[in-house]
Parts: sequence; structure tokens; C-alpha cells
Amino acid sequence: DFAKRYFYTVKNVPKSIQDVFTIEKKGNTFRVFVLGGSSAAGYPFMPLGSFSRYVRRRLELTYPNTNIEVMNVSLTAVNSFTIRDIIPDVLTQSPDLILIYAGHNEYYGALGIGSMESLGKSRTMVNFLLGVNNYKTTQLIRNSIKWSLKQISSDNKNSKGTLMSRMAEEQSIPYNSELFYLGIEQFEGNMTDALAMIAEAKVPVILSTLVSNLKDQPPFISKVNKLHPYPKANKVFTEAKKELQLGNINIADSLFRFAKELDHLRFRAPNKVNDALLRLSEKYKTPIVKADSLLNLYSPQNIIGDNLMVDHLHFNLKGYQLLGKVFFNVMNKNNYLPRTKKAIPHNQQDSITISNYIFSELDSTISDFKISLLKNDWPFVNQRNKKDASTITHLNNYIDTLAYRFVNGKEEWEKVHRTLAVTYFGNDQFEKGKKEIDLLIHQYPTVVEYQNFISNELVTRKRFDEALSYLDKGYQLKPDYFFCKWLGIIYLSKNKFETSIKYLEESLTYKKDDAQVLYNLSGAYAKSKKFAKALKNINKCLSISPNYNGAKILKGQLEILVIK
Repeated sequence: DFAKRYFYTVKNVPKSIQDVFTIEKKGNTFRVFVLGGSSAAGYPFMPLGSFSRYVRRRLELTYPNTNIEVMNVSLTAVNSFTIRDIIPDVLTQSPDLILIYAGHNEYYGALGIGSMESLGKSRTMVNFLLGVNNYKTTQLIRNSIKWSLKQISSDNKNSKGTLMSRMAEEQSIPYNSELFYLGIEQFEGNMTDALAMIAEAKVPVILSTLVSNLKDQPPFISKVNKLHPYPKANKVFTEAKKELQLGNINIADSLFRFAKELDHLRFRAPNKVNDALLRLSEKYKTPIVKADSLLNLYSPQNIIGDNLMVDHLHFNLKGYQLLGKVFFNVMNKNNYLPRTKKAIPHNQQDSITISNYIFSELDSTISDFKISLLKNDWPFVNQRNKKDASTITHLNNYIDTLAYRFVNGKEEWEKVHRTLAVTYFGNDQFEKGKKEIDLLIHQYPTVVEYQNFISNELVTRKRFDEALSYLDKGYQLKPDYFFCKWLGIIYLSKNKFETSIKYLEESLTYKKDDAQVLYNLSGAYAKSKKFAKALKNINKCLSISPNYNGAKILKGQLEILVIK
């Protein structure tokens, strides 16, 4: 709920993608924090599609003997005020590395100069107010004022439409205007403060330039600039398209960028934000990912468009994976990686990461619905052309129905995935169900119930080798009767008798009268040539279940061995 620090009037404030980490940092842990806005959070593919998930997955696969923790604390519709404010909290968690992809929301993000969530245009005052907001008294006063305003206000602007459409108060910000430069100064000032704190803590940090959809996103607001004799943005965009068709790639690229600059709606960061990032990189000797130019290389005619983007500035899944890849390359180049031994050579890591990427059809459908709803609102369409949501989210199958429930706030992300998993298992589509549970485990690695659920499904199907890793992880999270019992039985089948005995004995501390556990424990003791203990346990087994299959034969054999 930390987004409530920055959102005072907007309802349904954004939430982080709920990455987790241990309260006390354990040894052999590589801990990364990721900061930024919705692009850093992975919109619309949250929580699994962000570039940080590529980084995390590649680290997990490459360094299996290291405890990997990648925490993405990015939020939709926030800007450099949030980054500056949260850096002290991040630094207290002893990060090994910080990754920052931010700048698009500088004007309309929370507390920005063009945002409806505003505390004024003084950067110093806004940061002061954020500082005192940590005190309960300040929060009480703020919430009281908010409640009072709500009672007398009939304005519902803050509750209708997408968050993007609700945040832009000062919609028209001309190129090279006073507000335009205030946004740049705001960004560079806040990022200077943030990087100074990081430098003082001696924590490595990597910045990145920002990427926009140049080729396939026309300007949102095209107006005459009353301050300067610039052409209208849409005219420049049209010229760029013509030059592109003529094969004049460099000219087209320059014109597309100029059209973006002339767009009076500042949802896409101006080039001066990237210039500021490059200056900050130089000032603080900080590595920077030149994502803007690097991702051009993966685009037709070397100009980014819908091939990597879903809208004006958010990536598609491939785009997020590429952003993760270029971040990782800079991490590798600067030796910002775990010191433990690699399990995969560098030249194979990307392809293996992509082939083992955790994502599902349900998440893909959810993201499609999110984009459809986003583009059904301002500034993509006029309000009079806005369609009813039910007409643009077609429900053709069960996955569509679940996705619709989530997108419309009727069910949580976790619940729709869990519901789909149970449905798959019930329809004898085990592998699909297992994939959904694996996805939930990846998102919520500390929730022991998922380990229990999939372990039980695998044990029921006698897929013991597959069950072993889930049982072990579940045991590490929270030992119980079920985990101990089946770890003991499976290790007995692998002739690891001492390990088997350990788990089976522990299982009996939770439930003393399980004949199956006692029978297997007797067998484990017998294999270890501890015949007296084996006989004791088989007698207990028979006292509970006199007709237990094979128990009488084992007892007879043990009695002979004990006498000898």
C-alpha cells in the first residue's frame, strides 16, 4: 500500500507487483531492487512480464546455488518524486544492485507538474511534504482534509476511466515552454538526489535511457505552439511516414522523434530526459543501458514501433524480455553479477531464459484486455467514441471469462490462476494445471499451500521424482506431516535410508498412528540393519492396521533377524 504516500485524491491507487524478499538478508543472497513507473513494472503484463522477471529468471537459471531476490517496487503513474522518496528505504535492505528505468511519467505522474495529484510546482516543497508524510500526525491531517473535500465535492473525475486518463490535469504542455523545462528540472533534480544517496551507500546502480513508440504512435495533441514557430506535431509525423516509405531511414527517424517532442501531451518522455540521464550517468560514473538505440536494432528499419510496443510507451512481452537482456548485458559487463559459479555459459543464457520463461495463456489474455480498455479511453479515443467495455472484451472461452473477472476487479490475479489450475486438473489436463501452479509458486514463493497442492497431485499420480523438489521446498517453508511423510517414503525408494528415517520419524511427531509411515520406517531401519527398531515399528503398524499389506511378512522376517 505504499503508493498511498503519493496519491491523495485518485481512487484505486496502483499496487506493486508483490515481489517478496526475506526480512533478514541471508548469506549467499544476491538482492536486486528495480525502480520506475508502469514500464518498469511491466504493464500490461504484470506481474510476470516485467523486464525484472527476465533478469530474475536468468539469474535463477545461471546461478542455481545463489539465493536470488529481485524486487520490483515500480508503480504505475509515479515519477522521480517516488524514486527519490523510496531510495532510503531501499538502501536499508542492503541491495547488491539497483536498476532504474524511469522518466516517462515526469509530467503527469503523481505529484508531477501536470498531474491532478499535485502539491504545487516547487520541487523542494513537494519533497519536504513527502518527508513529513512519514509522521502519523501528518497522515491524520492529510486524511481529514481528503475526507472533508470528498464530502463537498461532486467531481467524479478521479474515479472514472483508466488511471492514465485520470492523472493528466495540465494536458497541454508545449515544447520548450516553462512547464516543459520545469518537468526536466524536476526529473534531474530528484534523480540527482537519489543517485547521491545511492553513491554515498556505495551500492551499484544502472540507469537506462527511455524507449517510446516512434513509428506507430501518432501525436496525441497536435497544436500550434504559440511560444515558438514550430510546425504541428501531426504534420511532422506525416512527413516522417513519407520519408520512411522513400527509404530515407535517418531522416524519418529524426522526424518521428521531433513529432514526439512537439506532441503537447507529455506521456512520452522528451529527448531531454534521456539527455539528463546521460549527464547523470557521467556525473556519478554510473553505467547506463542505452535502451533507446539498442532496441532500435531489433526493429524493422531500425525504428521502434508496434513490433516491440503495445501502445505509446509500454513494451510487448518480447520488448520487455529484450529490455531485460540489455540490462543483463550491462550487469555482466560491469561485473555486477553473483560471484558464485555459473551453471550456463553466457552465450546460452538468453535462449535458455526465454525457453524457461514463466508466463501463461491467461496472462496473455489479461494483457490483451488491459490494452483494449486502455485504448478505449482518452487520449486514444474521444469520450464520445468510447465503447462499452463489454463490446471490446469478447469472451470466447473459459480463459477469457477468468481474464475478464480479473480485469474488472471481480477476482484477484492469484484466484483466477488458481481456479484455472483446479479446472485443468479436474479435466485431466495435468501439465496445464501444473504450469499454473508453477506460475503461482514463482509469483508467491513463500506460500506453502501451493507446494502442498502440487505435491499431493504428483504423489497421487505416483510421479514421485517430480514431487520431490516441491516436497522439499514445502518442507523448507513449513515442515508438516505430509511433507515429512512423502519425503521419507521417496528417499527410502532411492535407498537413502538415513535421510528417509529422519523424515519419517519427524512425520510421526505430527501424526503417530499412520500405518503407512510406520511400515516404511520399519523398512528403512531394516535396510540400515537396525532390526530391533524395525521390529518395534512394524509391531506398531500392525497394532493400528492388522491387515496392512506386507506387514505380517516383514514382521516374520524381522523376528528371525532379531533372534539371530
